[in-house]
Amino acid sequence: MKQETAAFVSELLAELSEFGHDGSGGVTRLLYSEAWQNAQAYLSNRMKEQGLNVRVDRVGNLYGRLEGSNRNAPVVLTGSHIDSVVSGGRYDGTYGIAAGLAALAYLKETYGEPLHTLELVSFCEEEGSRFPLAYWGSGNATGIYEWDSGEGVYDSDGISLRQAMEGAGFGRADLPDCRRSDIGAFVELHIEQGPVLEKQRKRLGIVDAIVGQRRYAVTVQGEANHAGTTPMNMRKDALLGVSEMIMQLEADAIICGEPLVATVGRIDCAPNTPNVIPGSVGFTVDIRHSEEQLLQQFSESILDKFKEIAKWRGLEVSISPWLEAKSAPMHQALTDRLERISQDLSLTCRRISSGAGHDAQLFTAICPTAMLFVPSKAGISHSPLEYTSPEELADGVSVLAAFLYELAYEGKLP
Repeated sequence: MKQETAAFVSELLAELSEFGHDGSGGVTRLLYSEAWQNAQAYLSNRMKEQGLNVRVDRVGNLYGRLEGSNRNAPVVLTGSHIDSVVSGGRYDGTYGIAAGLAALAYLKETYGEPLHTLELVSFCEEEGSRFPLAYWGSGNATGIYEWDSGEGVYDSDGISLRQAMEGAGFGRADLPDCRRSDIGAFVELHIEQGPVLEKQRKRLGIVDAIVGQRRYAVTVQGEANHAGTTPMNMRKDALLGVSEMIMQLEADAIICGEPLVATVGRIDCAPNTPNVIPGSVGFTVDIRHSEEQLLQQFSESILDKFKEIAKWRGLEVSISPWLEAKSAPMHQALTDRLERISQDLSLTCRRISSGAGHDAQLFTAICPTAMLFVPSKAGISHSPLEYTSPEELADGVSVLAAFLYELAYEGKLP
């Protein structure tokens, strides 16, 4: 089974990587883009080939369903997201979908009809790469968002989330509602996106918790003016103000210490001309910590310091929060079960916390949730250099299939 599984998953990941291939070896597959639409259509066909009943909901989440004999029993759900960062790799998110399809195909062929319905989901969005909003797919499935709440959210081209959704054929009243209330358990399989498993030579990581996140969009308004004729003491340079804010963020994060991390990942400067003082600068802030109280305290403190810096420099600052994801512990009984299955299959494993956010953290509010990692070479992710070996990919599928068998065929839901 293992060689066949490795070949199946590797081939599927390679084929999906063609949708959004950016010419530099990376994948850029943004929400509702043509590449995203083509990838979802391809996955839909692959699900149908494996005998799954396929549907999409109102925002574009794609489901493949293996009906259970007990139609009234809770559904067992697995999957991940299909969107990518700009010039990302072929494994992030997509592996969880490819692995889920391999696991469901194996279970169907080997054991036939399950007791509980099994579903595979390709969430339409998780990354927040196109719009200043993340977890759009799983957020709608879990009730964090409503399908029509994207009206005032825009991408860098001024297109609203609602416009993009409708342009891709979604948002229609005839499509199924997104909110799920029938899920008995959710499990997500993912690459680690860090170096721990590889360095410790562990085949699998059993996730015990996902860190909390705060993301903000910050805009600093100064005054654009001539670079050669405006004295230094008469300038309202928005970029200098932002530079000081970024340095303050780094200093405070270092003082706070691990496991807190803080990142400015994007900067937009206007007018962005060599001989003009920057008049307006927008940037993003991403802050993460495993302890909710410390995360909140740090976030409030640094935003207050941004305001003080702006006031001292005669600048105006506006801050818009666009993600508040609480730290999320995984379900203890399911976590223990994943560890036992790994050991039964003679696969070395360890408990691990996830410093990256995942769709799984949203499901902890509505159902028992578990998460499993396979190693990521050199810890690289969100990059064309992202890589996990076929053998390690197959290890994840083996554990996932055994886990889903216990849940859906033996009916061992928590």
